[in-house]
Amino acid sequence: MLPALAMGRTDDPWAPFDMPWFDRVSVSDGLPHSITTALEQDKRGLIWIGTLSGLVRYDGYRMQVFTGNSGRKTDVPDAYIRCLLTLPDGSLLVGTNAGGLSRFNPLDNTFHNYPVGDGGTSDRKIYAMSMDGTRGVWIASEHGLGYLDLRSNIIRAVPLGAGMSPRSFGILQDREGNVWVGNSNGLFVRHAGKTAFKRPEHTPENSNVEDVLNDGIWALLEDHAGRLWVGSTQSGAAYRDESGHWHGVTGFSGRKQDHSRRATVRAFSDMAGDTVWMATDGDGVLTYDTATSSLSAIAHDTGMPSSLPGDSVRDLLRDSAGNVWVATDLGVARYNPGARKAFALRPSSNDGRSLANTNVRGIFVDHRQRIWLGMSAGRVDMIDLSAGAIRHLELGGSQTRRDVQAFAETPDGTIWVGTQGVAKVDPETLAIHDSAIPELDDKPVLHLLADSGYLLIATYDGVYRYDTRTHALSHFNHDAGDQSSLPSDNVRRIARVGDDLWYVTGLGIGIATSPTQNKGFVNLSNRPGDNTSLPNNLASSIAMDPQGNLLVGTYGGLAILQPHSKGEPYRFTTIGIANGLPSENINAVQPDDMSNPWVSLPNGLSMIDANTHVAHNLGVRDGLRISSYIYAAAARAPGGELLFGGLGGLTVVRPSWQPPHEPDTPLAITYAALNGTPLAYGKLPRAGESLKISARNRNLRVDFALLDYEAPAETSYSYRLEGLDEEWIDIPRGGMPTAIYTNLPHGDYKLRLRAQTRGMQPRVIESTVDVSAAPRWYETIQALIAAGMLALVAIVGVIQLRTLYLRRQARQLQQQIDVRTRDLLVANRRLDELANTDALTGACNRRRVLELAEEVRARSADGQACIALLDLDRFKRINDNYGHLAGDAVIRHACRIMQEQSRDDDATGRYGGEELLTCLPDSTLEQGMAAAERIRQALEAQPLSYDGHTIPVTVSIGVAAYRAGETLSQWLTRADGALYEAKHGGRNRSVAAH
Repeated sequence: MLPALAMGRTDDPWAPFDMPWFDRVSVSDGLPHSITTALEQDKRGLIWIGTLSGLVRYDGYRMQVFTGNSGRKTDVPDAYIRCLLTLPDGSLLVGTNAGGLSRFNPLDNTFHNYPVGDGGTSDRKIYAMSMDGTRGVWIASEHGLGYLDLRSNIIRAVPLGAGMSPRSFGILQDREGNVWVGNSNGLFVRHAGKTAFKRPEHTPENSNVEDVLNDGIWALLEDHAGRLWVGSTQSGAAYRDESGHWHGVTGFSGRKQDHSRRATVRAFSDMAGDTVWMATDGDGVLTYDTATSSLSAIAHDTGMPSSLPGDSVRDLLRDSAGNVWVATDLGVARYNPGARKAFALRPSSNDGRSLANTNVRGIFVDHRQRIWLGMSAGRVDMIDLSAGAIRHLELGGSQTRRDVQAFAETPDGTIWVGTQGVAKVDPETLAIHDSAIPELDDKPVLHLLADSGYLLIATYDGVYRYDTRTHALSHFNHDAGDQSSLPSDNVRRIARVGDDLWYVTGLGIGIATSPTQNKGFVNLSNRPGDNTSLPNNLASSIAMDPQGNLLVGTYGGLAILQPHSKGEPYRFTTIGIANGLPSENINAVQPDDMSNPWVSLPNGLSMIDANTHVAHNLGVRDGLRISSYIYAAAARAPGGELLFGGLGGLTVVRPSWQPPHEPDTPLAITYAALNGTPLAYGKLPRAGESLKISARNRNLRVDFALLDYEAPAETSYSYRLEGLDEEWIDIPRGGMPTAIYTNLPHGDYKLRLRAQTRGMQPRVIESTVDVSAAPRWYETIQALIAAGMLALVAIVGVIQLRTLYLRRQARQLQQQIDVRTRDLLVANRRLDELANTDALTGACNRRRVLELAEEVRARSADGQACIALLDLDRFKRINDNYGHLAGDAVIRHACRIMQEQSRDDDATGRYGGEELLTCLPDSTLEQGMAAAERIRQALEAQPLSYDGHTIPVTVSIGVAAYRAGETLSQWLTRADGALYEAKHGGRNRSVAAH
């Protein structure tokens, strides 16, 4: 068995536990087949994946699949892809299993298939390809070698050397111009300037190297140091150093002692430092460090979903962003070696370097620098960094399967364990003594602190004090009648802070000066309205940074104690969401060596800058893989690393590690369609280039992606078409980064694309493309000018014709106008009379008299105008006794007398029915009443003679003086009220309104 890979440096004590985390791309993501065979990155940064059922182009979000089923030029000639090679012009060579060699042209998205035979490849099965600088490509196939001249696009056969089989699996031209061929009969080389292949020189005494070089050779690589790596069918691998000496790969060269076969080496990848990865058919990925001659394995682990998905590996690729892609029999895996700020330690099948389970509830570092982890289900893990191993312990008795949350170490080295009760562990033998304090076997222990010969035990029922010398047990808790007792029985944490002990509870913090103190605590709690008090009574953790600042994690943010002198009140500075934290529920806090507080939250981990108090949130690009933390589990490892327990395992943070500065990966357009027609991949605009949309529909679709292939869920995308969109348009989280526009107005625009990444080094990457939408023919300047000129000519012609016609018509019309004008004047006068005159009486009608009254109201001061509303008494009786014509005569008679008694500037008229109205400008109420009385008396004194009958006529009158500010309606209402008062008062009288 090979040891599992350690991804850290050899001087990193965590290296044995830092396993690579692979993100998977599988059939569920769109791959046409789970068995992947080849990997390549094109000139634009997209990943091409060969499978047994087609070729895939992948931008991290979308796949375009070529299945080989259509038979058209836009598809591969065979679905089984064996090898891929990007050419200098951006095109892609595709070697297939039975369809020969094909060249993908990104300028029209078509495949050009090379012939087999004369002018083509030696066989339809293509195993490998290698660049000859920029001039051509070497081709290894089932029945010979070929050379593709890129200038003429013609393939010529390459003669084989003595001892060579027609079948060659690998081919490589090194930087010195030597051509190396991995043949089924071994390794052959044609040195620069020579024409014949021969076996390479090597030391025959090294039988392991001899076995490799004479075996079928599948894989070849020249690494950055000039070493040539050779992978064989069943004899492992070997390499030739830059001075020409051959070396075996320790533990993986030559035949095994039991003569069993080694896994076939399918590909190599050059990694950082002196490390090379080897893809094997059955053993996963093997890594070899030439500096230390150490061999490790990366294999599928059934207990770790983040492990390699399958152990049959066909190809490896290191992309321009630093990711390592692995083509396996269960899809593609991607690993980012640069995400080293943090890593997750989780359960796996490798029992000696993994956790017992996923729930880390407590963390403690003893004086021997061993790290103790309290787990769920009665498990305790002890990490020994010096041995690079994890020991798994399990509590027994009544503490079986009880959660472990706390540890403490007494001066004799004994490790005390807080669970359901207390257990202890022998520091030498690791033997467990269950139920170390039987009186507490029914008490869940939340925290332990060894102090001054006592073991302080925090529980839900207060604090128990155990004397480790006399074994005496005492207890103190909250006393509702004593405000100086513990704030709460729920004691979550106990910490030594200088000369004091701080008891962190669910209802605040109690401060004592001695471990034997039972009451007289100084209690801290949240004071509403005081932002210097504890931000929340529910505190969870407490720590001291190297500068002596006290940090308290609460469910209202991180509280930092301000400089404090004895006797002064305790004041805190609170760090929360306003500072950039994604949550204010602080579960655990731990400062780094630079005094920056690190906090675990229900939704991640954050670092708070000690100087600016700005929060920086870890992300997947930093290596954070455990997203939720609910336990107050944190500690500082011996080397300065910070440890946080969460739901999923242990997170190890390297605060001092900084990633190397790398340029931003491109934010690229990976697909575009203009008016529904896709653009060829090679014609997709890069940043600063342009798109031209024809006038047909002016529809645009653009798919884009940040080509680092990292953390899609932590990358936010937005876009804006400058000239049309006023604001950025955000793409919802989880949505595909796509910009779609339909029926664009013609004109010139700038399409701005933006990607924002999260993590400790958040970045904003923008890309801009010019977009030109062509006008339709009738929207062009020429068409508009021509249309304007035609319109002008037409207008001039119409005007001329119209002028002639109008002159002739004018004479005729003038005559008619003169006649009709006279008629119109007469008619208008008559209409005016009809509109303003009551037909029965000849006086003003209701509309006209109200208009006149409104004019009087508008210009009158308070009390300087009156309205008199008249109603004929017993008018119905007149109609009944003398007939309706007599009634009409009475109304005319009354109206005439009212006009005779009125002044010239009084407005009089018929109000409606038997009611009459007169408006008296410049009249006080007394004057108005006098006028009303004149009218009433005149009517009474002049009965109407009609048809031989004398008809007595009397009226009731209501008079109202104008009040400033009232409307005409209000004025009339008051007069009407006075009228009815006159009616009810016996009739034939005048009454003034109040």
